Amino acid sequence: MTLNCAVLDDYQGAARSMADWSPLADVVEVRGLRDRLGSPDEVVAAVGDCEILVVMRERTPFPASLLDRLPRLRLLVTSGMRNASIDLEAAARNNVTVCGTASNSEPPAELTWALILGLARHVVQEAGALRDGGPWQSTIGSDLHGRTLALVGLGRIGAKVARGRPGLRHGRDGVEPESHG
Repeated sequence: MTLNCAVLDDYQGAARSMADWSPLADVVEVRGLRDRLGSPDEVVAAVGDCEILVVMRERTPFPASLLDRLPRLRLLVTSGMRNASIDLEAAARNNVTVCGTASNSEPPAELTWALILGLARHVVQEAGALRDGGPWQSTIGSDLHGRTLALVGLGRIGAKVARGRPGLRHGRDGVEPESHG
């Protein structure tokens, strides 16, 4: 018997290239769904035949009302080890095993800095003007040197964002200047 597996919210079509799926080839048929499924009815219609779902963190919620409508589902794999949009009690009640994958906290910290720098230096506006043949360097960006970055929540990712700022490190009492002595 072949099991059906769907990878939800694979917007970039990258899931098949991010792991070696070949050991599953004889027992699991894997398909990727690039488009967002907006309603529970759309989710049921698209993956109601699946025993296995691979989901991206917090993109498609799995409340009890949806899990109850997926009687074939037995395994729900989420990227990362936590997913606040999965009702774990309902999953257990429906005999669905929920597990997560290892994940890095560096990419979201790097993306945070890319967004901060992009906003401070008007990267999108300047790149668009350059592509359209308009004036380049028509805006004045903000210098970040000497500025203060406020972070709400200094968890694992927030601490990496703080460390990513040149000249700062995460110390015992929060973020403090690095010493170069």
